[in-house]
Amino acid sequence: AGATRARRSAVAFSSPPGELVRAHGRARGHIVSLRRQAGGSAGSGPVARSFFVGDLEASNRQLDSARHAGQSPQGTRLLRARLGEMERGEAMRVLGSHFLRGRTLKLGILFLCATLGLLYFNRPVDLGHLDAKLPAPEGSLNVLVTGGAGFIGSHATLRLLNDGHHVTIIDNLSRGNAGALMELQKVAYKGQLAWDLVDLGDLPAVKRAFQRERFDAVIHFAAVAYVGESVEQPLMYYSNITVNTIHVLEAMKAANINKLIYSSTCATYGEPETMPITEWTPQNPINPYGKAKKASEEVIRDFHRANPNFQAAILRYFNVIGSDPAGRIGEAPRPELRAMGRISGACFDVANGIRKELKILGTHYPTPDGTCVRDYIHVVDLVDAHVSVLPYLTPNEVLLYNVGVGQGYSVRQFVDACKAATGRDIPVVEEEGRPGDYAEVYSDPSKIKRELGWTPMFTNLEVSLRHAWMWQEKHPHGYERVRELL
Repeated sequence: AGATRARRSAVAFSSPPGELVRAHGRARGHIVSLRRQAGGSAGSGPVARSFFVGDLEASNRQLDSARHAGQSPQGTRLLRARLGEMERGEAMRVLGSHFLRGRTLKLGILFLCATLGLLYFNRPVDLGHLDAKLPAPEGSLNVLVTGGAGFIGSHATLRLLNDGHHVTIIDNLSRGNAGALMELQKVAYKGQLAWDLVDLGDLPAVKRAFQRERFDAVIHFAAVAYVGESVEQPLMYYSNITVNTIHVLEAMKAANINKLIYSSTCATYGEPETMPITEWTPQNPINPYGKAKKASEEVIRDFHRANPNFQAAILRYFNVIGSDPAGRIGEAPRPELRAMGRISGACFDVANGIRKELKILGTHYPTPDGTCVRDYIHVVDLVDAHVSVLPYLTPNEVLLYNVGVGQGYSVRQFVDACKAATGRDIPVVEEEGRPGDYAEVYSDPSKIKRELGWTPMFTNLEVSLRHAWMWQEKHPHGYERVRELL
C-alpha cells in the first residue's frame, strides 16, 4: 500500500568470478501497480498468475543456493536490465519474455525466481567489491552523486572513491551506463559505493533516496545535454534540467543536506560579443539546453537566499573530452544518440570504422577557418575542479566558476588532433550547421585558478584525445559486455 511507483529495478551485476552484486527494489508496490494497470485486483489477475511463481522466500533461497554453490556468472546472469527507461508494464513484459525464452527451463525458472527475490528488498545496491573494510581517512565525506553512471558522473565517482570518500549514485540509467557501475565496483570497498535507481522526476522517490542515510554533500550531474535535441524537444529539457533541479533542492531541504555542487554549462552564455568568457560575461543562452541550465542556476540562487545554511557552487564548464588515463571507464552514449554526441565520439567512430566519414556541421562561421571554435576540458581536470571546490563552500554566497583550459580550437584543428591521437585517417564531409549552435566559445579560467588554486593538468588537445582513444579503441560500441547481458 502506498508504493505504486516502485522505481527500483532488479539488477544483478556479475562481479569478478563467482560473485554477484544484488540489486533490490520495491517488488510489492511494483507488482501491485502492474496488476492495477492490467485491470486486476492486488491479489489476482494475469500478472499475478504470470509472475508469482512460488513465494519470495523460496526465490531467495534458490538464489542463495546458486550463489553459494559457486555457479559461474554464465549460470547466474539473472537480471541485467535498464528497466528505469521503460514503463512498468513494458519492463515486466521484458522480464516475462526473458523467462519464456530461457535457454533451459531450469535457467528460466532460476531467472524469474531470483528476479522476484531481488525486487523484494527496499534499499540501494551496495556495489562495493573489495573485501577489506575501507579505513575512513580524515575529512572523508558521504557524497550523493546524481547521474553517477554517466560520462562525467562516473569519472567524478571514480575520483571520490580513490580519495576515500563514500558515494551513493542516483541514476535511472536513461542516459547512464550499467557498465560504468560495473567498473566502479571494482575499485570500491565494501560499503563504500551504493547505487539507487531513482528517476529525479519522481519527487517522493527522490526524497526517500536522500533520506536513506546522512549525506554531507550532493553533486548534481544528472541531465540531458544535447543542444540539437534541446531545440527539437524543449519541454523535455526544461523538465529534465530545471524541474529536476528543483526536486533535488526540495529533497535536500527535507533531508537537511546543505552542500551542493551544480553542473552547469558555458551554453548559458550564448554567443558573447567578446572573448574570452569570464564569470561576469552576460548570460544570453540561444538554445533550450542553455536556457534550462540558466533557469536552474537562478533557482539555486533563490533557494540560497531563502535558506541561510545552504552552501552551493555552480561550475560552468566547457566542452568535455578525454577519459580515465588508466582506461577503466569512458564515454558510451546510447546508439540512437551517437549522432548528437560530442565531436570526439564522432571522430572515434570514423577511426573505428563505425562511420565512413565525419560530418563537419557548419563551415561559414566568422572564425579563422570557418568552423566552430570551442574550449576543450579534460574530464579528469573537470572532476578535479569539483573536488577542489568542496572545502570552499560557504553559506555567504553561491560560488561560481568557469572550468575550461582558456584556449579555443576550431573543428578542423580538433580533427587534425584526433588523426594524430588515433593514427588513423578521418575523412570529412561538410554540412550545414546545427540550429542553436554558436561560432566561438572559450573561457577565462583565471578566477578558479586564483581563488581555489585549480589548474588543468591536460592542456594538450592531442594528449586528451589519446586518453579517450585508449578506451574507445577497445570499446568501439561502448560497454559491449554489458550490452550482451542486458
